[in-house]
Parts: sequence; structure tokens; C-alpha cells
Amino acid sequence: MTTLYFSRFFDRSFEWFSTSGLRVVVIVIVMAVLLALVKRAIERFRGIYAGTFPSSTQVKRADTLTHVIRDVARVMIVGVGGMMILSELGVDLKPLLAAAGLGGLAIGFGGQSLVKDVISGFFILLEDSIRVGDVVEIAGVGGLVEEVRLRTITLRDLSGNVHVVPNGVIDKVKNMTKLYSYYLFDVGVAYREDVDEVMAVLKEIAAELQGDPAFGADILEPLDMLGVDQFADSAVIIKCRIKTKPIQQWRIGREMNRRIKKIFDAKGIEIPFPHRTIYWGQPTQAASTLAQTGT
Repeated sequence: MTTLYFSRFFDRSFEWFSTSGLRVVVIVIVMAVLLALVKRAIERFRGIYAGTFPSSTQVKRADTLTHVIRDVARVMIVGVGGMMILSELGVDLKPLLAAAGLGGLAIGFGGQSLVKDVISGFFILLEDSIRVGDVVEIAGVGGLVEEVRLRTITLRDLSGNVHVVPNGVIDKVKNMTKLYSYYLFDVGVAYREDVDEVMAVLKEIAAELQGDPAFGADILEPLDMLGVDQFADSAVIIKCRIKTKPIQQWRIGREMNRRIKKIFDAKGIEIPFPHRTIYWGQPTQAASTLAQTGT
């Protein structure tokens, strides 16, 4: 009896190993190969994305992206492979799939904002629209980008306040320091001034500023004179701009404004400002006669 039992057990085991067992081994081997291929592909992607001479910011961005892609790929491979193995072991997957579907639905309803933040952050990192060190305006706040994460972006404004913005609420990005920057000047002068002479003076000031060792290295091109832009109530507005390295436009602009004020004062070029003239008027002849007669 015992011999017959063991004989049937070995026969069934051999039959299972020759069919389902063999398929399980093949599934495990395929899973291992796919995981190795994914790891190699992700490392290659990371090297290409980080660049030949990566900065610390670029390396951090590449690490974040590759970790996300790697984790998603691993979950998919292990999940699909695990279900195939369970199926070969004779486990009924219908209750598991139903439970997983309900759980995923509950998580989806409860974590919609989190999923939106992560997906938006992934594409922000992938498209390289925001970097650490940029000055940006997003979701109604602006400041220096201190940290770019998969879920949030951290900004610090000029007053030192820290703003943490979830990536899911970002619908528009205003990056003021991407590759290069411009400082825009709206210089108002009095109507009596010769605008051609004023524009020539502005070009001279910008040329002197570009020749200054303390500022010239941050100026990329000579002053771009756009010309007379508008006629205001008490001034003619001359518009021009200067191209600088990223995040240096405000420093260059402040120094340029300081020099414009000094040179304009020295040359007698009037910078108009709002003012009011009070006119007392003259009394009428009848009023003068009544005042003299005392009537």
C-alpha cells in the first residue's frame, strides 16, 4: 500500500514537473532575464541623461527618474510573473484579481492628488523645465528653486520665505533663468530731450558697463536698443534690454540704472516725475471793483 502511494506520488510529481513545473522554471528564468535587461537599460539611460560631464543637479535628476522607472518595471515584471506562477501552481486568481481591483480602486479614489503630483513631477524632471538654482514663477509664487522632487518643488523667495508647491497644481511655468536672461529697461525722458542723443548715451553707458571687469563677465551681448516705445503723459519711454547670464540680470540691471541716473544728471538729461503746478488765477474786473469799493 505504501509502495503504491509513493509510486502514485512520484508519478504525479514527475508529471507536474514535466509540464507546469517546467513552465514555472521558464517563467522564473524569463523574469530574471527581464530584470537584468531592465537594470542594464536603466543604467544606460541614466548615463545618457546625466551627460558626459554631469553636474550634481543633473545626476540627482537622473537618479530620480531612473529609480522611478526601475521600480515601476520591477513591479510589473514581478507582478505578472508571480501571477503566472500562481496559475501554474493551481491557485485560483479570480478572488485575488477581484481584491486587487477593489484595492486599486480605493487607492485611486483616495490618492488622486498624490498620483497627479507624482506623474506631473516625473514629466517635469524628464522635460528638464525646472532645475535647482533657477528663478521661476509657478502656481502664483516665485523664487529660487532649492529642490526638485518627484512630488513637490521647493522655492525660496526674496524675503527668505520657503514655498513648497505640489507638482500636481503646476499648470504653467515661468522660468526667468533658462540658459540666459534679459533685463528690460523702460527709460522715461522729458519731451524736450533729443531721443537719438538719449539712445546714444544709453549705449555708451552699457558699453562702459560691459567693459567693467566686475560686471562684464556676466553680460553676454551689447545693449539691444528697441527704440521709442510709447508717449506717456509726461515722458517719452525708450525701451532697451541687455542679455546676461542666468540669474545675473537683476544685478546688472541695478548697476545699469545707477549709472543711468548719474550720467543723466551729469549731462542734464531730464528724467521726468509726476508734479503739479498750482495756479491761483486772476480775479475778474467786477470782483476787483467790488473789493476796492468795499461793497
